[in-house]
Amino acid sequence: MSSNQGRSRRQPAWLRDYVTSKGLSDEDERHSLVMFTSAEDPVTFEEAFKSMKWREAMDMEIGAINKNETWELTELPAGAKRIGVKWVFKTKFNERGDVDKHKARLVAKGYSQRQGIDYNEVFTPVARWDTIRTILALAAHKGWCVFQLDVKSAFLHGELTEAVFIDQPQGYEKPGEEHKVYRLKKSLYGLKQVPRAWYSKIEAYFAKEGFEKCFCEHTLFIKSCDKGKLLIVSLYVDDLIFTGNDEEMFKNFKESMKKEFDMSDLGRMKYFLGVEVVQNSDGIFICQCKYAKEVLERFGMERSNPVKNPIIPGCKLSKHEGSAVNVDATKYKKLVGSLLYLTATRLDLMYVVGLISRYMEKPTEMHLQAGKRILRYLKGTMELGIGYRKGGDGSLIAFADSDYPGDVNDRKSTSGYVFMLGTGAVSWSLKKTASGDFIYNGGRVHSSSFVCMSRGLVKKNS
Repeated sequence: MSSNQGRSRRQPAWLRDYVTSKGLSDEDERHSLVMFTSAEDPVTFEEAFKSMKWREAMDMEIGAINKNETWELTELPAGAKRIGVKWVFKTKFNERGDVDKHKARLVAKGYSQRQGIDYNEVFTPVARWDTIRTILALAAHKGWCVFQLDVKSAFLHGELTEAVFIDQPQGYEKPGEEHKVYRLKKSLYGLKQVPRAWYSKIEAYFAKEGFEKCFCEHTLFIKSCDKGKLLIVSLYVDDLIFTGNDEEMFKNFKESMKKEFDMSDLGRMKYFLGVEVVQNSDGIFICQCKYAKEVLERFGMERSNPVKNPIIPGCKLSKHEGSAVNVDATKYKKLVGSLLYLTATRLDLMYVVGLISRYMEKPTEMHLQAGKRILRYLKGTMELGIGYRKGGDGSLIAFADSDYPGDVNDRKSTSGYVFMLGTGAVSWSLKKTASGDFIYNGGRVHSSSFVCMSRGLVKKNS
């Protein structure tokens, strides 16, 4: 038989689009592997256990639970029901998009709980964006700095009144006692009553420290001392922002919080709930540039051509069109939901996003194109936001308007209002109503709590 050593070899046609690592150095091959390795978070415990960073994250979570004395190992009482647990893994990013930390969370399978047996009350308040923007506007007006704290494993601090038993977490079973369960002394993520238990705990702490809770915004706490000293705190689950006019009160508040809870001092407020915050000598500016980029990438519009306005002037959308082509309703709803969160800092999007949200039941190609135009407008205006300038008279001013019978389908009006505190907008709303009475009736109902809260803040500081 003849030898194949000198034989000319040709790559098959079906392999011409493929590239192998043959001829690459070890370093180049490692870079190639990193490029094609999935950056998604692990879904199962077995997948996460293979990585050292996720094992360390799980050890940290178990350590926090044990340090907080959340549970005790015991036998399952007769007739009692055990609740399963699972691991949830999430990579946290900062405002620049860099990896901040890898978080492993032990979560109870609360969907198996029954109301009236395993839990009772579940409601808990969270801070509204109206409140957060008002605090920022007031701080900018007075030249104050706004700071941020994060409570580590906040839900583990809540006290439980019900008897709850859970399985031992996977990978951390006690040798020889695998049949036993944990009885929870404090709350655990995933349980139905956890948010309320945590709010009750933090509310009791603020009352003990002499804070006064706002009667119309239950996540706003104000503490005043002699000589006009003031401390304002707003709570959004486990994230706190605070401001005021006395450095000593700041220091005492942080020390007190760290004694009561395991805290992270994040310094000046820079990134809060997906909103970027810039504080300087001129005032405070907020925007959602990072989130806007993520929305464009999510819907494949990052390379689209920008336009000057979010909707064609005079454009009227309707539900029924003669030759309308229906589009994927799920994708359309995702688009509307993504754009709705952008209205936390973008008043210019409020009308058009509210307009396209009316057609989520049966969207057509025309509605989708209107949504894509908003994305194209967003492409050229990603860095827009709201600025609150230092100084000024700090007066509260409201504007309202309505396009009387402007809807082409039911001839209803679209009415809206906006409140300005100092130099920037802090509260706004827009909705379709039967008539323009929304300006005087509905608008008054929706905004009454905001007016009371903002007046209370100004009065405390006056």
